[in-house]
Amino acid sequence: MKAPHRPSAVSDHSVPAGASQRYAFHVLGDSLSEPVELAEECALAIAYNGISQAVMMVSPSDLEDFVVGFSLGSGIVDDASEIYDIRISGSGSGRQAEVDIASRAFWALKQQRRQLPGNASCGLCGVEALEQALPQLPVMPGAPLPPAHWLQDLRQRIAEFQPLGQTCGAVHAALFIDSQGQICLGREDIGRHNALDKLIGALSRSRQDVAGGVAVVTSRCSLELIHKVQRAGIATLVSFSSPTGLAASWAQRHNLNLIHIPQRSPPRVFSPTVGSAEAQA
Repeated sequence: MKAPHRPSAVSDHSVPAGASQRYAFHVLGDSLSEPVELAEECALAIAYNGISQAVMMVSPSDLEDFVVGFSLGSGIVDDASEIYDIRISGSGSGRQAEVDIASRAFWALKQQRRQLPGNASCGLCGVEALEQALPQLPVMPGAPLPPAHWLQDLRQRIAEFQPLGQTCGAVHAALFIDSQGQICLGREDIGRHNALDKLIGALSRSRQDVAGGVAVVTSRCSLELIHKVQRAGIATLVSFSSPTGLAASWAQRHNLNLIHIPQRSPPRVFSPTVGSAEAQA
């Protein structure tokens, strides 16, 4: 079957078509003002081999990236090669994604009996078993922490990779720093999980080597984001908002580097622990 189109690894830094639209407003107690751009969202229904699996509220851009990243990050497939075809249809506020996956992956999916009616804020809606919220994932081999200068002024440097956020606000971003310390890819979405799924999907579809690289999220770092980068094989996750305690302890147990960059303080390394970090040095 035809393989999905593979994107360029480098973002063009422009707002994707259909991702925003101008809306009129007026200042409270004052006259009508010039229209402003607002981020759009749509419902995306995902079906695997003809069986409905999830309905997610997403930004209507980079949808193939999202489907691949969602499939990988949720453990529906173990590798992008198990995705044979993606067909996106629909327009406006309702879209559909028909995904053909390998028989092995589809059998495992049916065994899980999962339904994930997701939304923009919760990545675990519909999970029926505790084991699916706390999956058995292998411990990562461990990797050195990124050099401090990679993260210097990072909040300012990622602006060009956030065209929708700079224009409209209301969206999260996920970015990838390669093994040379260069920001090479960025994706945005109304949902923090969705933005990371889109990034992971774009990395996979462009065959970007993630070894020695760093994933960056502009959102709060919860356990589900840890799971996604762990499944993607990315050894380091940087978050612009504090991680939850469970996310930090999980990262420590699974050898994932977890770093928080506060607004006005130096980066905080939550994993590895201080003793582990000293042992790596």
